[in-house]
Amino acid sequence: MKLAGVKSVERAHEESVWTVAWIPPTDSRSALILTGSLDETVKIWRPDELDPVGTNTGHCLGVVSVAAHPSGSLAASASLDSFVRVFDVDSNATIATLEAPPSEVWQMQFNPKGTILAVAGGGSASVKLWDTATWQLIDTLAIPRPEGSKPSDKTGSKKFVLSVAWSLDGRRLACGSMDGTVSVFDVARAKFLHHLEGHSMPVRSLVFSPVDARVLFTASDDTHVMLHDAEGRSPIGAMSGHASWVLSIDASPDGTAVATGSSDRTVKLWDLNMRAAVQTMSSHSDQVWGVAFRPSGDTSSRGGGRLASVSDDRNISLYNYS
Repeated sequence: MKLAGVKSVERAHEESVWTVAWIPPTDSRSALILTGSLDETVKIWRPDELDPVGTNTGHCLGVVSVAAHPSGSLAASASLDSFVRVFDVDSNATIATLEAPPSEVWQMQFNPKGTILAVAGGGSASVKLWDTATWQLIDTLAIPRPEGSKPSDKTGSKKFVLSVAWSLDGRRLACGSMDGTVSVFDVARAKFLHHLEGHSMPVRSLVFSPVDARVLFTASDDTHVMLHDAEGRSPIGAMSGHASWVLSIDASPDGTAVATGSSDRTVKLWDLNMRAAVQTMSSHSDQVWGVAFRPSGDTSSRGGGRLASVSDDRNISLYNYS
């Protein structure tokens, strides 16, 4: 497996770019890249040449997360202004505006069927679930207190929820918290199942395997990447190699590799069989907040696999993955 640099766009945004996602292809177009920045804008890019095709200016504070609906027709952006804006990808028309208390919106992700949008609730220590047919709030999954803590313990702030991920089958939802724990929920029953432990610092990004609904990959400020059996509560292994915080992680569509972005300014490609980093890319000059593989099934675009990364340096970088 290998990454090869394809193209970088400098000053893609006016300020730090904190989030990136791929918009799946539709019958009428190939996949697109979606980026969000502290400059309050969301931009859409053609992935082959990294040409901008649209700019969304619907937020009044920095954009911290973007997510694409599995259909490729809708996307969502979450901002420090405490709103989630859902919009039509091709027309940029606003479909819905979801409101949460101040700064209670962090990472978000649509479930595999596209029927629910899960939003990490920051200091509310919860994940909110929104029905994508009505855009009504259908549930709030509360993160339980650590075992042995008393109600008077000031542990609530440590359960600040930063990241969310859906399992391949949509049955499980995992979320990463500021205290380094990962919580796993049974979504159909709205039931907390267990914590996954192993990290000692914030878990800013996590992703389930695209080929095995049990396997979860987590990235943390403690510089480690962990592999978990999300059903059995047991760690499968840990990988280390970054010199600083691991801010973002994504899994390759074939399930054999993960890519990570770090505050050490690098993107690393990890071979899951070897449990080791096999390549380090240094195309960014500042910390890398987002990495995202192109979803499988897009045959209308040139090349094979693709990976995009975004950074505090305001740039977007694109790589071939083979």
